[in-house]
Amino acid sequence: MFNEQPVPQGPASDLTTAARIRDAAIEVFGDQGFQVGVRAIAKAAGVSPGLVNHHFGSKEGLRAACDDRVLQLVRDEKVKALTAGSVSKGMLAALAEIEVYGPLVAYMVRSLQAGGPLARSLFDHMVEDAVVYIEQGVEAGAIKPSRDPAARARYLMTLNVGATLLWVQMNQQPGEKLDFRKITRELTEELTPPALEFYTQGLLTDPTLLDTFIKEH
Repeated sequence: MFNEQPVPQGPASDLTTAARIRDAAIEVFGDQGFQVGVRAIAKAAGVSPGLVNHHFGSKEGLRAACDDRVLQLVRDEKVKALTAGSVSKGMLAALAEIEVYGPLVAYMVRSLQAGGPLARSLFDHMVEDAVVYIEQGVEAGAIKPSRDPAARARYLMTLNVGATLLWVQMNQQPGEKLDFRKITRELTEELTPPALEFYTQGLLTDPTLLDTFIKEH
């Protein structure tokens, strides 16, 4: 489970229970997809189905709370890595324990695979958060400024999320139960070296190409 950071409302005991249900739901949704029922989530959290509805109103309300929590965790970890005294050390430390992010990756993959308005909302919020933490990286001197921070953030999220979804699709065996902690490690080890080369050294030798493209469009 994830460290609890309950929403600031209601009695303390209720808040702890709500956080436990939410964290259990993130893992269950990631493991089984969003077709899973409230009873399975309640069982995983060790509570009654009625208590799930008491705290979140509905399955949709619970999913919204899960979205908020996943976004918060991703945002906090990105900010930590990009604003550390040594960005290299911060990123390498995150890579060393990448398996712990398996449930978050699973949740995001399941949500985006499901499609629809909730998936689009999650992705749009991921982009909005990326704009903020990338700018914090710029302010910390770890990332170069951009002509269009919002467009860059959307491109990076599309690239990263798209690569993850494709990797999962291409490596999933029929009837296989996915281990997203293992998947996260394998995906990271495969893609990190070329990604770091791309991000740190660039790709094209002609630095005038961007200016030319912008002038002509």
